[in-house]
Amino acid sequence: MAVSKALRNAFLLAILLAVPGLARAEAWLIDVQGAIGPATADHMVRGLARADEAGAELVILRVDTPGGLDNAMRQMIQAILAADIPVVAHVAPSGARAASAGTYLLYASHVAAMAPATNLGAATPVQVGSPGLPSLPDQSDAPEEADEPQPGTAMERKMVNDAIAYIQGLAQLRGRNGEWAARSVREGASLPAEDALEKGVIDLIASDTDDLLRQLDGREVRMGESSIRLATDGMALRTHELDWRSEFLGVITNPNVAYILMLVGIYGLLIEFYNPGIGLPGVLGAISLLLALYAFQALPVSYAGVALIALGILLMVSEAMAPSFGVLGVGGIVAFTVGSIMLMDTDVPAYQIALPTIIAVVAFSAGLLIFALGMLLRARHQAVVSGVEHLHGAPGIVEAISSDGHPMVRVEGELWQAACEQSLAPGDEVVVSDLKGLTLTVNRNGA
Repeated sequence: MAVSKALRNAFLLAILLAVPGLARAEAWLIDVQGAIGPATADHMVRGLARADEAGAELVILRVDTPGGLDNAMRQMIQAILAADIPVVAHVAPSGARAASAGTYLLYASHVAAMAPATNLGAATPVQVGSPGLPSLPDQSDAPEEADEPQPGTAMERKMVNDAIAYIQGLAQLRGRNGEWAARSVREGASLPAEDALEKGVIDLIASDTDDLLRQLDGREVRMGESSIRLATDGMALRTHELDWRSEFLGVITNPNVAYILMLVGIYGLLIEFYNPGIGLPGVLGAISLLLALYAFQALPVSYAGVALIALGILLMVSEAMAPSFGVLGVGGIVAFTVGSIMLMDTDVPAYQIALPTIIAVVAFSAGLLIFALGMLLRARHQAVVSGVEHLHGAPGIVEAISSDGHPMVRVEGELWQAACEQSLAPGDEVVVSDLKGLTLTVNRNGA
């Protein structure tokens, strides 16, 4: 595969060199901005693949990120390491940062650059510090062999050591400062651009993309087992814009949107099940639920949270259908709230569900439950208007006396056979006192 791709690129280069005016080198610029997640990774990975297919000589990642999800970051790094063209990570413009996952991207790139007044670092896994994790035995009596602070729980040590090994491997591959990389993970250390250059964390400082291309010209970059010399003087720049697919993925993988989609799906299907034949709630619910499930497989979802949300909705629906004086309803609201808070299994702020969203949804669900209970209570206190029970005490008029001597009484527009201890005549007013089978027991009004 690699040989055929190299032959293809060589063939394209030969054609370009043979045709005057076509042999103009091109660099692709891909923005990596905001929190790193599935949409960012998809945009960057596909952009890198398209740049390679288009015969680009260089890819520049313009980085400005506070960090993001580990899976998305590793997907991007794997694409960089497998790339057949040099990848340059440039933290820009001034004031930008490459924190947490952004630091790993810089270490993975063939060339790492920063604009003045930018910073990188703070690469400690954000899940460290999660409450309730099992602790290792007390190490206070152990000999002090190192100056580095060690996390205090088994999970913290596992995560930190894994992250250190990962970033040090990238540092060794690119010939950068692995000792500071370990400090960035273990201690959350950060550096401004000038100090990063001095310590060998990055390769150069460039104020903008044009300055970056000027400084890259003639620089040797190691690609696998060989090295290539970059020729960026006069290189054309092409920006890889976000397409509809990346924008759509970015919308539905927003935790708040995925959360709302899940609830719309559940409520839509419940409405369709309780009122079959409507169609619209079922169709809308099924589409929303499938989109939510697609988003969840790309997000760090706690399925215990999903189960608690489903249980909460089930309990609230059960309360509305079979009132239990609030026991099921309150339990459902509690389960729903706790499940919503637990839903996103990460401490990355950009990938947590906003508390106002949770409060609004819980308030809506609780209001819906209270409304349903109120309707049921009002229905219980209303007088019975159907069946035969409501006939007790109902007034009637004797219409006729049958041949066997039983009076025929009209009550609420219907003709009934009646029995009465008093003698009755047509036109007498009566009151129903009982019902046996299809025969009314009546009393003459005023008797």
